[in-house]
Amino acid sequence: MKEFVISEAQTEKAVLVALITQTQDERKTNEYLEELAFLAETAGAEVVRKFTQRLDTANSVTFVGKGKLQEIKEYITENEEIGMVIFDDELSAKQLRNIEAELQVKILDRTSLILDIFAMRAQTANAKTQVELAQYKYMLPRLTRLWTHLERQSGSSGGGKGGSVGLRGPGETQLEMDKRIILNRMSLLKQQLVDIDRQKATQRKNRGRMIRVALVGYTNVGKSTLMNLMAKSEVFAENKLFATLDTTVRKVIINNLPFLLSDTVGFIRKLPTDLVDSFKSTLDEVREADLLVHVVDISHPGFEEQIEVVSKTLNDIGGGGKPCILVFNKVDAYTYIKKEEDDLTPKTKENRTLYELESTWMAKLNKNCIFISAREKENIDELKDLLYEKVKELHVQRFPYNDFLFQMYDEESDE
Repeated sequence: MKEFVISEAQTEKAVLVALITQTQDERKTNEYLEELAFLAETAGAEVVRKFTQRLDTANSVTFVGKGKLQEIKEYITENEEIGMVIFDDELSAKQLRNIEAELQVKILDRTSLILDIFAMRAQTANAKTQVELAQYKYMLPRLTRLWTHLERQSGSSGGGKGGSVGLRGPGETQLEMDKRIILNRMSLLKQQLVDIDRQKATQRKNRGRMIRVALVGYTNVGKSTLMNLMAKSEVFAENKLFATLDTTVRKVIINNLPFLLSDTVGFIRKLPTDLVDSFKSTLDEVREADLLVHVVDISHPGFEEQIEVVSKTLNDIGGGGKPCILVFNKVDAYTYIKKEEDDLTPKTKENRTLYELESTWMAKLNKNCIFISAREKENIDELKDLLYEKVKELHVQRFPYNDFLFQMYDEESDE
């Protein structure tokens, strides 16, 4: 059972494929392809070409139409260095089998690519266990494609209903053995995660009664950089997708008020359900947080959609409805297309100034949003003041008798 894995040490050349559909227009498809290219680069691949096709829905047999598949095949034949094709949506076992048979190169979909990056990034036993379980969940319904060569042998050798002598059912037998091995392994991994969940729950309980704040957001928006800044820690931060897999928790003190700050795994569009399920113990930090700090990359052209993706994912995992601060990061990298003064075309997200964005969101969320640059340390003191007020408010709600102490402290600070 050999799955295709991209090694971090090697650079393979790849082409990307995506669809323009009724629910995904050309602009959105191109955005998704840019993100898929970033994923591929993070995994160690070099993207040399992108293919798109306009279809109402994906072809159930080959994902794209026969003509487009032939076009991709011809391009691969002309460019022999290309070793794989990556599709922007999850492929079924049937689609994988048919596409592989036609293109004769490695085929990955968005889900398997994300799983590969997670496997590459996993450092702790917890993360490795979670990723392995998600990989097996993905692999299980696709096992049949690994045994098609045996199925063809037994089906085409003229041996009647049972196939040729000596070839009756070997593929099926091996397939069932593999399924049983995987199911047993999954059962063991699930038990290990139950034990990890129990340990994590004990750790969370032992942290005392401090307010818990969780950094959440799309992948690569600067959560770990902000964590390092706030907690004066050294959490790994890198300009690549999913640089952080394990949740890191640090004690932060602002104006003598302590609270716990956690940095969590980033979300992404089309995040595999199996991955969300497997990372339950990691996402429990989000579910059990008292306050969420939703970090947004304001310099990304699709930041508003990223906000929606994160909000939806939070609701899906049971972390929605909590008090939340929206932190717009990377203001130092924000650029916009300047409109001519006599241009009467309506404002778009490409030509709104940072001041206009700030005014819009501040008016919408009042004191629940702030614009910063973690890298340039811009507006960090203002963020700390905002966090102090929010944490103090939650602390007083939980421990009303401390309200008097806070009032005394604030009065002394004013003097």
